[in-house]
Amino acid sequence: MTAFSDDDKELVALGYVPSFKREFSNLATISFAFSIMGLCSSIATTLNTPLLTGGPSSVVWCWILGASMCLALGSSIAEIVSAYPTSGGMYTASARLTPRKYRARVGWLVGWLNILGQIAGVSSTEFGLANMIWAAVSSWMRNYVNAFQAKTVWLFVVLLIVHGSLNCLGTRWLARMSSGFVFVNLGATVLVIIIVLLATTPRSEMHAAGYVFGSQGIVNQTGGWNNGLAFVFGLLSVQWTDYDATAHICEEVRRAAYAAPSAIFIAVIGTGLLGWLLNIVIVLCSGPLTDLPGASGSAFLQVMYLRMGKAGSLILWVPVCFTAFFVVQTALQATSRTVYAFSRDHGLPDRGFFGFNSKITQTPLRSIVLCTFISIIPGLLDLASPIAANAIFALTAIALDLSYIIPIFLRRVFEHHPEVMFKPGPFYMGNGIIGWGANCICITWTLFVCVIFSFPVTLPVTPETMNYASVITVGVMVLAFAWYIVDGHRHYHGPQSNLHQLNQGMEKEKEEVGKGSEEEDRRESEYV
Repeated sequence: MTAFSDDDKELVALGYVPSFKREFSNLATISFAFSIMGLCSSIATTLNTPLLTGGPSSVVWCWILGASMCLALGSSIAEIVSAYPTSGGMYTASARLTPRKYRARVGWLVGWLNILGQIAGVSSTEFGLANMIWAAVSSWMRNYVNAFQAKTVWLFVVLLIVHGSLNCLGTRWLARMSSGFVFVNLGATVLVIIIVLLATTPRSEMHAAGYVFGSQGIVNQTGGWNNGLAFVFGLLSVQWTDYDATAHICEEVRRAAYAAPSAIFIAVIGTGLLGWLLNIVIVLCSGPLTDLPGASGSAFLQVMYLRMGKAGSLILWVPVCFTAFFVVQTALQATSRTVYAFSRDHGLPDRGFFGFNSKITQTPLRSIVLCTFISIIPGLLDLASPIAANAIFALTAIALDLSYIIPIFLRRVFEHHPEVMFKPGPFYMGNGIIGWGANCICITWTLFVCVIFSFPVTLPVTPETMNYASVITVGVMVLAFAWYIVDGHRHYHGPQSNLHQLNQGMEKEKEEVGKGSEEEDRRESEYV
């Protein structure tokens, strides 16, 4: 214990052997948190939904409304991450915040919701990046758009293999890469796009305030839903984010109990405010709504094309694509750490095979490879059935959101239970109105948003437009519990300490030292 840092001592106190190098500084951790939220690329890939269902006002007001509610969610997540800074993130916390009687079942459910939600998120974001690249190609080479669209899946596969390879690097290199993400994400992308759009749009062609903020901007294009429901479909843009990804690199972060929750909190605030400004500018400069989403299929790119021309829009589209690239890079890293933690606790039927780090890189290469290839499967489904692929992609938001609010709920219900006795970390909102208010708001809001996520955004409903998110999520939960009843209960009993590995290592070291001493004594006696 004397050789461990304070972070590692805290990890040992939670029952785990430190096996990562702590190379993530404060800057790298904050950059990681901003990168996983992928501000510019998230807006670019989801703008079509709020703009073409509820209208421009839905884009603007739903973003700031959702961002405000997500601040309560991010703060609540940060509070729990500060108390349990492990690679398991909210999965580990949910099991530890539950009495022993329910610990295994709760941990099993939250673990699978979190893992499958993250894998679907990696796959859908990578697929979105492939579509973003071909959108740019179709804008540049309109005569070849059909030929390029047929290759989207293979580009998706290549990109995922690249991300898997990059994630196999050591923690030091991952931290160095992450440190630069925030500057590309915010400075070189968001701020530059805002400035250029305002500079290239004539004042006479900018929309009036009533169109951007008022009732003129409520344009219901859902085909049958009422204006209220069409308006709140704009929430689908801001909610499509993995808020606890930073928690999964806690064992690689210095002063993790401070740095990780602070990074989540700062990133949620920064993303919310800058995203609102970017949405306002996009709507302000968007031109006629009837011209969107344009030939590329991306309303965001079409607005850039309208104001900056072909060359200018494609030049600035490159850093937008890089932002999406960084999202997948950080998301895959977080997912592999979650699988590593779940395997370490024997949540997978692998006898802990994926719960070990490479001795060379001190990163979980086995779980990285596993997550990479599993993330490829939903994209390959697009070759056979785009409907099936989109159904799996739809799992992301609801599965992740449910995996967030379960531990937040349990923390309030069982915090004084003798088998739990919640001990807050440095990031703590207290038991007053702020703490309770944030927890209650985020739970209520998340449940409301999960209902919104379950609606098809257009009518009439067809197999192509049906929203399978709720069906897939319920199916995952049913299958997870069925697996637990049939086999999972045999090997999974909740988070399990692996400190026995540390004791075995110490005993082995003692044996080697003892053998060395015996060898020295033998040589000395022979010499005498």
